[in-house]
Amino acid sequence: MNVNERAFKMDLKNIRFKKVTVLDTDFLYRILEQRNPNNNISHKKMPTLLQHRKFIESDPYSYWYVIYFSNLKIGTVYLTSINEIGLHIKNEFQNLQIEKTILNKLFRKHPRNRYLVNINPKNKRMILFLKNNGFNLLQYTYELSIKRKNKND
Repeated sequence: MNVNERAFKMDLKNIRFKKVTVLDTDFLYRILEQRNPNNNISHKKMPTLLQHRKFIESDPYSYWYVIYFSNLKIGTVYLTSINEIGLHIKNEFQNLQIEKTILNKLFRKHPRNRYLVNINPKNKRMILFLKNNGFNLLQYTYELSIKRKNKND
C-alpha cells in the first residue's frame, strides 16, 4: 500500500454524495467507458455521449449520486425504486476497498429492509465483495440472444 492509498483509507469520512445532474454527463460517460465488458450486464455496446446524456436526463433511478472523496469525483452509486444498487468506482480507486463505506453511507441515507445487486457472474471481485459483506445469492439469470437476418425471419 503506498502513502496515497493509506491516506485515502484513513479519510473515508470525507466521502460524500452529490445528486447526479446533466452537468455530470462527461464524468459519468468516462466511468461507463472504464467498465470491463466482461463484468457488465447493463450494456451490450457502448452508447454514444448523446444517448448517455438522454439517459441521464430521463432520471432513471430513484436516487443517483456522484461519489466524492474530498473534491475528487471517484465514482457513482444509484438506488432504484425496487432497491437495486448500482455502484462503480473509477479504476484507480477500486483497489482501495472503499465500496463497503460507500454502501454503508447509502444504507444510512436510504434505509430499506433489503437491497439487491445485479452483477455479471464473471465479476469475481464483486461476487467476493458481496459475499464478504452479508449479501446472499438469490438467482442466476440466463439469456438467449438470437440474431435474425431480417425482421421477417
